[in-house]
Amino acid sequence: MNQSIRVFIEYKIQADAKVSYEAYMPTILNELAQEGATNIEWFEACDQPLLYVEMFVASSFSHYQRLKELRQIKTHTVFGALEDSIDGGLDKLHCWAFAKKK
Repeated sequence: MNQSIRVFIEYKIQADAKVSYEAYMPTILNELAQEGATNIEWFEACDQPLLYVEMFVASSFSHYQRLKELRQIKTHTVFGALEDSIDGGLDKLHCWAFAKKK
């Protein structure tokens, strides 16, 4: 049986991209939901300007791996749009997967 995975995605955006990035994020979050992510949350750091975190649940580790791969495809019709907003591009989009301990 697969265990759900809590996913954290972290990245810093470029200062001149903040307005367009924040306007585009509902599209990203909707695409995550379409790809099966649940409990999706989006945060901006209070003490580190331009640092953002997304958190959501993937149904399994393989689901996490698929979502991670999709998020880093520069030609993806939705996710690839962040290439120019993230400081360092999609190569600087960091993903982590966590399994809940019992």
